[in-house]
Amino acid sequence: MLRYIAQRILAAIPVMGFVALFVFLLLRLSPGDPAAIIAGDAATPEQLEAIRERLGLNEPIYTQFFDWVSRLLQGDFGTSILSGTPVIDMIMGRLEPTVSLALTTIVLAILIAVPLGVIAAWKHGTLIDRLVMAISVLGFSVPVFVIAYVMIQVFAMNLKWLPVQGFKSIFDGVGPFAERIALPTLTLTLLYIALIARITRTSMLEVMGEDYVRTARAKGLREGRVLMRHALRNCAVPIVTVIGIGFALIISGVVVTESVFNLPGIGRLTVDAVLARDYPVIQAVILLASLVYVVINLLIDIAYVLLDPRIRYA
Repeated sequence: MLRYIAQRILAAIPVMGFVALFVFLLLRLSPGDPAAIIAGDAATPEQLEAIRERLGLNEPIYTQFFDWVSRLLQGDFGTSILSGTPVIDMIMGRLEPTVSLALTTIVLAILIAVPLGVIAAWKHGTLIDRLVMAISVLGFSVPVFVIAYVMIQVFAMNLKWLPVQGFKSIFDGVGPFAERIALPTLTLTLLYIALIARITRTSMLEVMGEDYVRTARAKGLREGRVLMRHALRNCAVPIVTVIGIGFALIISGVVVTESVFNLPGIGRLTVDAVLARDYPVIQAVILLASLVYVVINLLIDIAYVLLDPRIRYA
């Protein structure tokens, strides 16, 4: 297992290198000039040239790339072109809202979606099964921003139960934190409930007809124990896979939700950086998202061994 983990970590190095090269070239070769954004519309050509010289934008592309990579290897993600703040400080300052939203979303989605998928498989073909599948289709079909505005209209505008925007740290109190995170969490949870419930139902249906499930029922075991201990346990691998992928997607894809609910997280930081063509910030955020995918995929592979003893890694 340790050898496999070491191999996966080594294999991630060229992947991250390719991502870094792709992102760098994509940003540098796309239209737009950060110097013009910084200087404003009234800037003279001399002022624009001075800004480009100061930022190193006049250097050849390959020189800019190798300078950036060498700083990365030293733990330096660069400095924001617009604010002059170290990029790592900007990311760390925006990390808590995004991580909080991701964790609350995935935990709530698991607590709701897995039981729903199990019940749908158990009651296959009944009204309950069709209702769960209808919820899944609805969750996949409706855009996130539409769900967000419906949540705001119902729970904030009509019922006045929850605030619309903003974020409170959990260190400022669980109550204020829960009030602010509730609406964005519910918005994203509907999407991931649809995903996890559908995979859980499909996986459960595949194992419900297996011999070990029929044997467990023949022994007179309670239906709940048959479903949870024998059926669900043996179809846990695909469920864990989709949960892990879902968590990675949440971390890297909260742009719309954070924008709607005005959460000062990584998503908002990404939007602001893209609009301002702040190269160092964009590059760092994309590399961070790629690293999250690599780490989560590694954790999923390790979980396979714990869930299914038949799986072995050389």
